[in-house]
Amino acid sequence: MAQLIPSGARAADTTSTPLTLEQAIVMALFASPELRSVAQDVAIAAGARVQAGLRPNPELSLLREGTSSNSGRTDTYQLSQPIELGGKRDARIRLADRDQALARGDVAVTAAELRANVTAAYLEALTAQEHVALARESLSLAGKATNAAGRRVAAGKISPLEQTRSSVAEAGARLELSQALADAALARRRLAAYWGGTQPENRPLLVPDIDLAAIPSLTELQTRLASSPQMRRARAQIEREEAQVNLAKADRVPDLTVTLGRKKDSLANVTQTVVGVAVPLPLFNRNQGSLLSALRRVDKARTDAEREYLKAAQALADAHQRAMVAQEQIDSMRKEILPAAQSAFNAAVTGFELGKFGFIDVLDAQRTLFQSRAQYLGALSARYRSLADLRRFVAVEGDVGTPPTDRNAQ
Repeated sequence: MAQLIPSGARAADTTSTPLTLEQAIVMALFASPELRSVAQDVAIAAGARVQAGLRPNPELSLLREGTSSNSGRTDTYQLSQPIELGGKRDARIRLADRDQALARGDVAVTAAELRANVTAAYLEALTAQEHVALARESLSLAGKATNAAGRRVAAGKISPLEQTRSSVAEAGARLELSQALADAALARRRLAAYWGGTQPENRPLLVPDIDLAAIPSLTELQTRLASSPQMRRARAQIEREEAQVNLAKADRVPDLTVTLGRKKDSLANVTQTVVGVAVPLPLFNRNQGSLLSALRRVDKARTDAEREYLKAAQALADAHQRAMVAQEQIDSMRKEILPAAQSAFNAAVTGFELGKFGFIDVLDAQRTLFQSRAQYLGALSARYRSLADLRRFVAVEGDVGTPPTDRNAQ
């Protein structure tokens, strides 16, 4: 009977190349429409950065007074150039730079969330795959038990009731296998959706290799929280709003428009140079409303950053606690529960074949063994789910995959 071990689960289809968790994460990172969408925001921000650095265009105008050259018509040709004052261009550039940083922060957060979600979906599909394997093993054993019970009934060693019980157990195992296959198909379809697949992933999945000492202490993880994708994005949002404040302050300074031209009098045949300067008078609109709004957005961004930190810290502590509990369960099952359940099952099968135990004893031992294996896989899954949740916020050794940032914008 095959053992459930962490270094490599039974393959659902041994003729196919297995799909590892690392491969699934990389496929999702490079094929996810959601991640591509936020990565395209970086390219959009790059275009806005180019636009922010451009200077105002000059304006060419013609002013004609009169319609006939015999009546003293004058033509004035003017070239006007707005000149931005108060550092508006530099402020726009800084704001565009902060928008780019914010877009890259969105990519990092989305990639972290995608890693965690793919890990959870992979382990859900892996758990379903193992349930299928256990259900098939249970059905096979139930069939053998039914045949053995039939032979012993024919030999007059047991009552026909034992054969009826074995037949009912076999029918139940067949129903359990049918349900397990349906659940596995659903889980595999959800997994394939992360890289755009519309059909269930048909490659066998492997239980990832685990290093039980890989997760650092909670204190160490908390010190890394400040560099998490969520907190980096929150700081980028604050810097973006502060850049908006600087732009609002720069917009309070009126721009200067310099005009240079030529005025020609057709009747007197006289040409004169025209020079002009225009400056708006900030009597009513001094951009005070926009500045006040920008200042309040800075306050909101700082509040949101504080809220994000508290939320991340709580989620980090919860995930770390779940990881430690799952690790204790894995240790206990490896050292005590699984060996004991396997030994009891082997003894029950041997005793049944020798006529020392009844079929109910074998069935109970089988159920206990399969439940123990399912619990062991559940503990492995819980540990990896908690590790995935940790990776939403902090870098943990062994992260895989590189997000497609703004490579399309280069």
